[in-house]
Amino acid sequence: MSKIIRTEPNKILSKAVEYHGFVFVQGCTAKDTSQDITGQTQQVLSLIDEILETHGTDKTRLLQAQIWLKDIRDRDAMNAVWTEWLPKDMAPARACVEANMADARLLVEIMVTVCK
Repeated sequence: MSKIIRTEPNKILSKAVEYHGFVFVQGCTAKDTSQDITGQTQQVLSLIDEILETHGTDKTRLLQAQIWLKDIRDRDAMNAVWTEWLPKDMAPARACVEANMADARLLVEIMVTVCK
């Protein structure tokens, strides 16, 4: 049976779960919620980079992304940061929707799946 690795698990979630060469990353949000959509997206993507590094992989191995925006009108600004972050010609399968966030100050949440 393959080992399941859980990174920093708590009562409700793990930062990431690794299984069979796949890494499933939690929905990541900004720590500094005073920033605009650009700043929050940059923070989230940096956090994702850190989590992926912990698991010995990186954004060149992205398979899927799910993105939630507090306001879908922020999509273009978020996409500007997103496309700059993505490696050339390596965009994952992706969904991006508007959602009520758990904290009204959060503007974006991103969850990714990568392989090793």
